[in-house]
Amino acid sequence: MIGVGLIGTGYMGKCHAIAWNGVRTVFGDVPEIRLVHLGEADQALADRRAGEFGFGRASGDWRRVIEDPEVTVVSITTPNQFHAEMAVAALEAGKHVWCEKPMATSLANAARMKDAAQASGRVAALGYNYIQSPAIRLIGRLLEAGRIGSVNHLRIEMDEDFMADPSAPFGLKHGKASGYGALDDFAVHPLSLVSQLFGRVATVLCDMSRPVAERRDASGALRAVETFDVASCLLRLENGATGTLCVNRAAWGRKGRIQIQIFGAHGTIVFDQERFNEVQLYLAGDDPAEQGFRTILAGPAHEPYGDFIPAPGHGLGFNDLKIIEAHELIRRIGGETARLIDFAEGLEIERTVHAMARSHDERRWVDVR
Repeated sequence: MIGVGLIGTGYMGKCHAIAWNGVRTVFGDVPEIRLVHLGEADQALADRRAGEFGFGRASGDWRRVIEDPEVTVVSITTPNQFHAEMAVAALEAGKHVWCEKPMATSLANAARMKDAAQASGRVAALGYNYIQSPAIRLIGRLLEAGRIGSVNHLRIEMDEDFMADPSAPFGLKHGKASGYGALDDFAVHPLSLVSQLFGRVATVLCDMSRPVAERRDASGALRAVETFDVASCLLRLENGATGTLCVNRAAWGRKGRIQIQIFGAHGTIVFDQERFNEVQLYLAGDDPAEQGFRTILAGPAHEPYGDFIPAPGHGLGFNDLKIIEAHELIRRIGGETARLIDFAEGLEIERTVHAMARSHDERRWVDVR
């Protein structure tokens, strides 16, 4: 039996609750899941969310979740600045941890989290659910099989428009306590794909900007925006390939776009998160009269799509990836090999983000390590 504790019940907290409620239904090879204890900022909210999400107990103090002897794994879905304290406390209490990205708002705290995970011997994973996509898994297999030859360049973009409206009020993500902005809020997701598909980034050159410099707070006063909503980076990978990474939280019309273009010696692969269940493949060796990008539509042949739906073309969604991620976490807890980004690999992503921020500040190329 796995006893689940959940700290934080906003957007990602609900995603984790859906995943814990659905993982045994989708994948029949997991032990019983019990939703034991939910923690929130106050008791009334905790009680309400526990009833909605299906948790047996609720507390207005997150520490009670970690202290609960029936909790074996803790989902942490709070704002970024609280991750380190909560994750370290949970690990020191002997709990497994599933923490949302980014790890922390400082490199020192991310390193603390990694050290705590290593010392505890527990599983500590980060919520990089996009690596679980059947489409991304297919891309990995295509690359391993050498279908497009040696990769020489990649371009990755992540865009949404939830920060595009200049009249929207100053919020939590506009304050420096939440991190750099688009770099650690967004860029970590594309970097998780780079990590899974290509390995480490060696050197970066980055520039950041604020499309909206000031916003009004709850009192109506203008406040300077302290984070950056746009970042543009050049990358050199340890494997010799070059790349670009562009992220934008103020891109009107973009709702959930992560596009990756992978250019190889013998072809190209393209994936766009807004066309979640498709991969585009171009092979230079095809008959010239028939050359062009082919669309590969996700279906049961692309694991683990078939665990959800027996027919191709029906499509998976964002919350399905969290269910897959929960399954991988359970496998790792059970001692099996699993597709996860743990705190050690996550720290490498954090090093890349902080190198990018340093590059912006110092106006030069910066080595990640």
